[in-house]
Amino acid sequence: MSIEITLDVMLAMRKVKSKDLAAQIGITEQNLSLLKQGKVKGVRLATLEAICQALDCQPGDLLKYRPVVSATDA
Repeated sequence: MSIEITLDVMLAMRKVKSKDLAAQIGITEQNLSLLKQGKVKGVRLATLEAICQALDCQPGDLLKYRPVVSATDA
């Protein structure tokens, strides 16, 4: 996938545990873990807003675009 989720980096920078963030924004630790691993196909804007509010960050701090380089492009 060309969208990389950098939530784990932001959690480390803010010194916040996943467990605490999950409780604060009202989602399960399992769902937060799946989001951190990039194993979700989408995220609700309300969830993204809650994460940004809790971590005092912008959506762009959590999501990075990485173009996929195919073998024919190299």
